[in-house]
Formats: sequence, C-alpha cells, structure tokens
Amino acid sequence: MPTLVPAAARTMALLEVFARERRELSNSDLARLMDLPESSCSDLLHTLHELGYLVRTARSRRFYPTARLLSIAQEISSSDPLYAVGAEACELLRDRTGETGLFGRIEGGVVRVLAFTEGRHPLRYMQNVGDKLALHVSALGKAILALGTQEEAARQLRLKPLKKIAPGTITDLSVLEAQVAKARRQGWIWVENEGGDGLGAMAVAGYVGGEPLSLSIAGPVDRLRANKDAMLQALREVQALVFRPEPDEGVASPPATAARRTGRARAPAV
Repeated sequence: MPTLVPAAARTMALLEVFARERRELSNSDLARLMDLPESSCSDLLHTLHELGYLVRTARSRRFYPTARLLSIAQEISSSDPLYAVGAEACELLRDRTGETGLFGRIEGGVVRVLAFTEGRHPLRYMQNVGDKLALHVSALGKAILALGTQEEAARQLRLKPLKKIAPGTITDLSVLEAQVAKARRQGWIWVENEGGDGLGAMAVAGYVGGEPLSLSIAGPVDRLRANKDAMLQALREVQALVFRPEPDEGVASPPATAARRTGRARAPAV
C-alpha cells in the first residue's frame, strides 16, 4: 500500500487555502488555517518562495502564489490529462467485453466524448473524441446526472431542446427525471433505442480529480441485452479502478442511425 507523503499533502493543502482565502497570507495566518506549527509552515513557505511558486511582500512579509503555478496548470490542461485516464478505461472495457467503450463529461447541457475505443465486432458503435452528444438520450450523461441532485438533473436537461431522435427517445422531462432517479438508486443506467434505432448502452459514473465523469459500453441493443450481466460486471470492475465514489475533499462538484451490418456504424449519442 503506497504511503502518504506529508510534505506533498501539506503543499497541496497550502495552495487550497490560498484558493479559498483569495488574499495575501502571513506565516502565522497559514499556520493557523492549516493547523500547523509556525516553524513547519515557515519551512514550506520558504521552499515554495525559493522555487518561484510564491511571492512575498517586502514590509508585511505576506505570501501569495505566483503566475508560475497557473502557467504549469495551463500547460497540463492543454494536453487534456483526462484523455489518458479515459483512453485506458475504454481499452479495458473493450478488452473485457469486445464492445465499444466511451468516456465523457457534461458541458453546458451536452455530453462531450473525452476518450473512445472502438469494439472488436464487425458491427460496432463508432464515435470520435470531441464529439458532443445529446444529454437526454445519452447513457454517459444520465449516469453523471445520477451523481447529483434531482434539481440539478432537471436544470441540465432543460438547457437544450428535448428533440425526438429515435423511436425510444424520451422527451418528457418527468420521465427523464424518473429514469435518472432509478440510475441514482442502482448505481448504473441502461438505455436502448434512445439515441438510435437498435442502439443500446450501459454506463456508470464517478469522480476523477473531483470532476464528475462517466464510462459506457455501447453497441447493438440485442447483443448488449443478451450479455447484460457480464457487461455490467465489466463496467463495475473498471469503475472501481478509475473512479472515486465521492468528489475529493475541498473540490467543488457537478441524428442517429441504426447500426449497419456493413461494418463500422455511427450514432450521435451514447
């Protein structure tokens, strides 16, 4: 079992204090807010100051983070660190089920695909990284909604028109809320014929770095239904490897066509 490194934990806690307080802080201020001896806090501040991550005022000798931290965070963010997490999760799902795996987040009432691995079957679901999916037909999106409150789910579902996309598309808000509530109780969601005729999907959700995200399997509904228990078990196993069940402390929370037997098939929502 890996050991927690106290110095690393204190450094991140210190940065979180600055983010919360939004003002310059003295050594004694930080020691009090972090419940640390002033000597330990002083050593930490001195180290970060020498490395260029903090500035210190000349007279009051108060500290505040520099733009160097922001620059590093922007560099990390520009390469989308969640892609590697999602890509590996999707590959694990594909290897265990043979079906297409998808990983995504909700952005302004739609679902964005962050990672995707296509299945091994000749007839399989296809999507592209970066594609946006309609929230009201997406297993990925509804699994994330199930992490939050009924009120937040209803708010997100009202952001975009509830258009009829396929024979099973649900456009009644109360029915959608009931579907999300069921997913909240059981911890996973199943959809079929909602984003495309003959298309099925199953999804789970959780948190990565405090952000609500989801993972799904998608493919022909008949094949997924015939192997539903095995699919759910695979999702649960990968969910346990990838997600935290709760957000990290101190982090704020959160037209389809039928799959064709000619080969690669596309649909806009999972």
